[in-house]
Amino acid sequence: MINSIDSIRAQFPVLMQDSLNPKRFAFLDSTATTQKPLEVIEAMNRFYKEHYSSVKRGVYRLSEKTTQAFEKTRRDVAQFIGASSENEIVFTRGTTESINLVAWSYGRRFLKENDEILISALEHHANIVPWQLIAEERRAKIKVIPMDDDGNLLLDSLEDLIKPDVTKILALTHVSNSVGTVNPIEEIIRKARAISPSTKILIDAAQSACHLNIDVQKLDCDFLAFSGHKIYGPTGIGVLYGKSDVLESMPPWHGGGEMISQVTFEKTTYAAPPARFEAGTPPIAEVIGLGAAIEWLNQVSLSKIEAHESKITQYALNALRQIPEVQFLGNPKERGALISFTLKGIHSHDAAMILDEENIAVRSGHHCAQPVMDRFGVSATLRASFGVYTETWEIDRLITGLSRVIRLFR
Repeated sequence: MINSIDSIRAQFPVLMQDSLNPKRFAFLDSTATTQKPLEVIEAMNRFYKEHYSSVKRGVYRLSEKTTQAFEKTRRDVAQFIGASSENEIVFTRGTTESINLVAWSYGRRFLKENDEILISALEHHANIVPWQLIAEERRAKIKVIPMDDDGNLLLDSLEDLIKPDVTKILALTHVSNSVGTVNPIEEIIRKARAISPSTKILIDAAQSACHLNIDVQKLDCDFLAFSGHKIYGPTGIGVLYGKSDVLESMPPWHGGGEMISQVTFEKTTYAAPPARFEAGTPPIAEVIGLGAAIEWLNQVSLSKIEAHESKITQYALNALRQIPEVQFLGNPKERGALISFTLKGIHSHDAAMILDEENIAVRSGHHCAQPVMDRFGVSATLRASFGVYTETWEIDRLITGLSRVIRLFR
């Protein structure tokens, strides 16, 4: 068990490379992507150096070793999110592909004209655009759960928005990447099930999987998606969880090797999930890296991570509130490890460039959430976001950097 945050930060090479610099690197963009601990980097390097081979296609020792490591990750992912079986875990390229898989497989099979897809006003584009595409093809309709001025969803609207046998899909973010709102998904799922038991529920856990403990069986969601690179693992690998019976009902969305049972020129029959949805040679090194990241997270403990990030977020909120020019994007009842804000009279991109001169990394822009920006009447915000390695001195550096920004634009 790792107890010291200092010892955790020391495991991230990128964060330690200029540790003697008076302007030490302050990385405050973990919502976009997390840095990688040495354990993940070394696990991927070992694969390339010691047993690089394909999976499921060879009986020789290297291939068997690689296949064992690959499938161990699937079992570890299932345990990490509380799935009942590793066969409920599909590997994808990321959260975006996972949502697209559901839209183009489940949606194409089961949506019909005038059916409805319900999303929320807090969604990332990745949980909007795939539904728009399939809705246009199937002539279905998209409905939106509204939010208030603080960035909280108006849950009283669910009774009017969810319609039995009409609302086929509810797709909802767990934690907003733009406002930071932690949605009460347990309550939402419970209400949705009471109104329309047949509605399939997808949770976008891209911003929650490495911050909060998740148990898909307790949640009773039908699908859950997240990305490896946001949980201290590599890019190019993601996870789609799906209930076994739901995955069994879905057709493949990609065709190729390994997702088949039998192929002739006249007809192809398909493998059972998850293989049905994993056509072609998979991202083997990335899967192994994901497995290492999950092992690392389990060693550190998500409960400890959540407690640390909560303290850092509150520290940052208190500090930012002392700057009169800061205007927060929303004020949610429960906030994740991120803060979006603007500086009065200063464009966010200009501010971010000046902060970069101070060796401070924050995100600026619409954060792939343009409808959220439109709701609050802004084109872009600054976003400071935190991880297990974030320390209070980085927040202090941010405050000093923002003071310089404000002085320059006075």
